[in-house]
Amino acid sequence: METLYLKTLLVAADKGSFSKAAADLCITQSAVSQRIKFLEERYGCELLDRSGPVALLTPAGEMVVKKAQAILELEHALHEELQKFHGKQRLSLCCTPSFGISYLPGILNRFMMGNADIVDLKFMFYTPEQAVKGLTEREFDIGIIEHCEDLDLSEFTTIPLPKDELVFVSAPALGLESPVAAIDTLLEQRLITRKDGCSSKKLLRLNLEALGRELEDFKSMVIYDDLRLTVETVLSGGGISFMSTSLIHRHLRSGTLLEHRVAGFCHSRFRTVALGRVKRNDALVEDFLECISSEFAERCDWGGEA
Repeated sequence: METLYLKTLLVAADKGSFSKAAADLCITQSAVSQRIKFLEERYGCELLDRSGPVALLTPAGEMVVKKAQAILELEHALHEELQKFHGKQRLSLCCTPSFGISYLPGILNRFMMGNADIVDLKFMFYTPEQAVKGLTEREFDIGIIEHCEDLDLSEFTTIPLPKDELVFVSAPALGLESPVAAIDTLLEQRLITRKDGCSSKKLLRLNLEALGRELEDFKSMVIYDDLRLTVETVLSGGGISFMSTSLIHRHLRSGTLLEHRVAGFCHSRFRTVALGRVKRNDALVEDFLECISSEFAERCDWGGEA
């Protein structure tokens, strides 16, 4: 039996919903249902009580989940031991999208130039909450996360990075020339924003709430899940966006985009490196952290960081 089925049970039990588990696992709700049904038929008992609005573990389900957690830990340990026979170390990391687009290519280039022959590298773009979950479940060794202050990273070893600056941006064609804009002026524009779960959208929502406003107060709102498409839309005059200056610093310097700050807004979010199952004094981890530091130092030399 594939341990993936056991993981599906753990996620479904944690979420209390097949649809939420499906979203978390990036599979269909039908696939979640089929996997749970397979386990129930194999073990000959009901594992999840589906009679209420929330799927709850039965007594048998609680026992299976407890054993499943131990099995998944053993599988992970086995995988780690087997890596030694391949002659290469494995390093897996995740990061939030804007950091990945802005910094990761340079960081990975530095890192792989010195380690390509000794390391297998895996990385994914995740939201802050997904990154924390991936680190907790040992899916990743390292997470590089842009986040608001309330994200709980207490279970990990953390290294702070320079804060990220976020501003409203617009194309000159919209006529919003002032670097300090009144919120009422900005609300008259179409907002190009990210999906829920992204820290830039969360920070914007918190800022608006502090001023007694909300996202729905904008003239209209378009949600994109692609940061590059967001930048292109703003460049074409299709609306404004609240985004990291690291993504568009060249456009800000050239004047093809204008930045706007709002009195009373918090325009920065945290950046943190979180270490999951690895130790900071591991030689490979230290090298990766040094590559991050070098990339930020070079950006400062370019004038790309505030």
